[in-house]
Amino acid sequence: MTLRVIAGSARGRKLKSVPGDTTRPVMDRVKESLFNILAGDVVDSRWWDLFAGTGAIGIEALSRGAKFVRFSDLNRAPIETIKENVEYCRFTSQSEIRRGDAFNMLTAPVDKPFEYIYIAPPQYHEMWLQALKLVDEHINWLTEDGSVIVQIDPVEYQEVELKHLEETEQRKYGSTLIVFYDLK
Repeated sequence: MTLRVIAGSARGRKLKSVPGDTTRPVMDRVKESLFNILAGDVVDSRWWDLFAGTGAIGIEALSRGAKFVRFSDLNRAPIETIKENVEYCRFTSQSEIRRGDAFNMLTAPVDKPFEYIYIAPPQYHEMWLQALKLVDEHINWLTEDGSVIVQIDPVEYQEVELKHLEETEQRKYGSTLIVFYDLK
């Protein structure tokens, strides 16, 4: 599958994939739908692409006018791929790339709040649920109008009781489910 930026200042640029099969790149149709839902809210926003993989979601956000994106991933191969993709799209100055465990990062002191935290972890391990609960417990990672966006396989979905966040919308695209959580 060819990864590319689909709109904005880096439109048409091809992104490198992470070698091997440890990541699952988001389909263009899903990415396009996601950003159509968010529309103008992306401009000047701050994102945390938590399980960033290739960095495609964060790079798309930057291309569409986001102010800043933090990319994080646990493994070296995705981090190197993100660095190359961010550089190639000329977004280095608006990016921060961190290698580390997402769950540890979410329990660390908040250094800056985000309008969007995008959670698309390895599938079928309930990592999305653990990350979502950690954001809920450490809610200062989000701005007061912030949202958490979860990308999972529909079979993984389950309702979850949260203290600060509530599910506001779901969109299903084949074997991909996007779930939006906003502050109550």
